[in-house]
Amino acid sequence: MFQLKPLSFGLAMVAAVGLTACNKPAEQAAADPAAAPATGSSTQGTLEKIKQSGTIVLAHRDSSIPFSYIADNPNQPVGYAHDLQLKVVEAVKEKLQMPDLKVRYNLVTSQTRIPLVQNGTVDLECGSTTNNEERAQQVDFSVGFFEIGTRLLTATDSGINGFDDLAGKTLVTTAGTTSERYIRQFNDEKQLNINIISAKDHGESFLMLENGRAQAFMMDDVLLAGEKAKAKDPAKWQIVGEPQSFEIYGCMVRKGDSEFKAVVDDALKAVYASGEINSIYDKWFMQPIPPKNVNMQFTMSDNLKNLLANPTDQPTQAQ
Repeated sequence: MFQLKPLSFGLAMVAAVGLTACNKPAEQAAADPAAAPATGSSTQGTLEKIKQSGTIVLAHRDSSIPFSYIADNPNQPVGYAHDLQLKVVEAVKEKLQMPDLKVRYNLVTSQTRIPLVQNGTVDLECGSTTNNEERAQQVDFSVGFFEIGTRLLTATDSGINGFDDLAGKTLVTTAGTTSERYIRQFNDEKQLNINIISAKDHGESFLMLENGRAQAFMMDDVLLAGEKAKAKDPAKWQIVGEPQSFEIYGCMVRKGDSEFKAVVDDALKAVYASGEINSIYDKWFMQPIPPKNVNMQFTMSDNLKNLLANPTDQPTQAQ
C-alpha cells in the first residue's frame, strides 16, 4: 500500500544521497537497505540504463509477506511478487541479449518506494503497492498481479468484529499506506475517537498489536493473513470487518518509460497466459512458506482470477 502524499524532490534526493549497494548475481545479491545513487540522466530510458550498467536494480520489502520479504537468508528477498520480478528479469535479459545481466537488490519502504523509482535508484518495484490515481500521477504501473480488500486483524477475544467497533480503541496501521489515509478519514467522518498509530512497516504494526499497544491492525487482507500466519499462536488472531476498499497491486516503473513498461507488462501477461501464475500462487498462498513453514491457506479470489484473465493497468478508483 501507499504514501499519503508524494515526497518533495528535495526529500527524494535526501533518500538517495550517499547510499550504496554492491553488484552481485541474483542468487547472491545483497539485500542492501541503502539505495544506490541513480545513474544516467533523468530522460534516459530504463532499458538503456540497464544495458550501460550491466545491472538491473530490483526494489524489495523486508516484511510484506508473502509478496516481498526477507526470510531465512538476509541477502535474498523472496515472495510471490519477487518471483514475478524475476520473470521480468528474464524478459529483460532476452530483450537486451544479456544472459549474464546482474541483479542488485535495494530495500524500500512504503514511504521511500515511489521516490526511489522516480529518481532511477531502482528500476522496478514489485511488492504490495496499490495502483491508484494519485500514484499514477507519479509513476507508471504494470498490469495488476493481485487484488485485495482492506480489513482488520484483531485478537479473537477483542470484541472487535468490524470498523464501527473501533470507537475509543487504539488501531495501528503502516505509515505511507492507503490504509493509513483511509482510517484517518473514516475516523474524522464518523468521529469515533480512534487512537491511530502509524508503524514503519507491517512487521512493526503486527508487533504493536501482539504486545497490546493496539487492539486492531488495519491493512490489506492478504498482508494481514501473512502476519497472522507467522504469529506465535495464529489461532489467537482473526481477520474481521467488511472490506473498506478493493485495491489492485502492480509493479512500478518510471513515469513515461513506455518501452520498459511494455517489457514488464508482456512478461507478466505471458506468465498469466501460460498458467504458470497458478503454480506461483499455490507456492506462496496454499503451501508452507518460509521462515516458519506456515500455510496461509489464502484461496485465490474470483476478483483475482478475473484480473489475471483480463490484465489491466488501470488505477483503482478512489472509494
